[in-house]
Amino acid sequence: MAFPPLVEPVAELTDAERTRTARHRVLAGFGEIAQRRLAAAHVAVVGAGGIGSPVVLALAAAGVGTITVVDDDLVEASNLQRQVMHRVSDVGAAKVDSAVRIATDLSPTTVVRPVQALLTLDNAVELLSGAHVVVDGTDTFETREAVASACERLGVPLVWGVVQEFHAQATVFWSAPPAGAMPVRLGDLYPPDAGREAPSCAQVGVLGALCLQVGSILATETVKLVTGVGEPLFGRVLVIDALRGRTDEVPLRPATDRATDAATPASAEAPTAPRLRAAPAIPQLSPAEALAAQHAGTTLLDVREPFETERGVIPGSVLLPLGDVLADPSGVGATAVIVVCQVGMRAQRAAVALRGAGVEASVLAGGIDAWNRDIAAVHA
Repeated sequence: MAFPPLVEPVAELTDAERTRTARHRVLAGFGEIAQRRLAAAHVAVVGAGGIGSPVVLALAAAGVGTITVVDDDLVEASNLQRQVMHRVSDVGAAKVDSAVRIATDLSPTTVVRPVQALLTLDNAVELLSGAHVVVDGTDTFETREAVASACERLGVPLVWGVVQEFHAQATVFWSAPPAGAMPVRLGDLYPPDAGREAPSCAQVGVLGALCLQVGSILATETVKLVTGVGEPLFGRVLVIDALRGRTDEVPLRPATDRATDAATPASAEAPTAPRLRAAPAIPQLSPAEALAAQHAGTTLLDVREPFETERGVIPGSVLLPLGDVLADPSGVGATAVIVVCQVGMRAQRAAVALRGAGVEASVLAGGIDAWNRDIAAVHA
């Protein structure tokens, strides 16, 4: 569905900006009028990490007039594999500072408003007020809910994406779309609190190049909304499987009755893939229970990566990275195992796969962190 442009154009571009954006202005159906709309636009980007970095890069390069970047974090060396806005020299500095530098380098006319703050339900409306479009590049579901709630109150479109491991989703939510369109909200895709237990990228990893792909998609959606060119991903969820090189589209429609059944699927035609499905019930053992089971002959299977196990393992554990377990669950060579990872998320995935292969699998609740706290510390 096409929408009218969100922003009235500026009167004119500078000569330098006309030259810089020449390849936009010759696009059929885009032209100088769309470029002048971008120059008048104010976009808020929440999160300056894996998704937010390419979004800021693309929007600044596109000539967006004002970009507010909200992030309370500092750059870490482990960010650089996917957060392409930052450099080695930025480690220890505020992430929002990188946004200011990038915009100045790419588009001198773009104004970046850095906001080094944690966005919450209490301050979200204040931080996002004035933006024509909000882009969510955050990495926790609690913050995503706060962003979505503020956008619903403000009535502005929310360009939304999420990346985890080799998979991604992207869509556009809007509580007050133009006449003729039904509102679509985050709650139509994920019931309240559905994503609370989703693992972080620090726990399960994320493909850096996929962050760039999703960030580019979100920037493109933003440009389309601002300029009125093309059809935004409103009422549609783009689902990306990077390992298979496959992109699918799932329709998304408003839940029939939010007041009585927030978990109602948004569309009878839509499969449940975009929603976070509840994991099968896997026995969760405390460190003491795991130790007793090991003494009774049960195998402890550590599915962390070699660089993690180098820092210490539970004596007697079998070491087999998660990827190898998922590729061949029947190859573990044991009929009963207790799966171990750092905090428990990867172990849960491994246990589901193992049980599917007929292996009696349970999980060390809290992972190595819990073991070090409850068992190793006692025997130190």
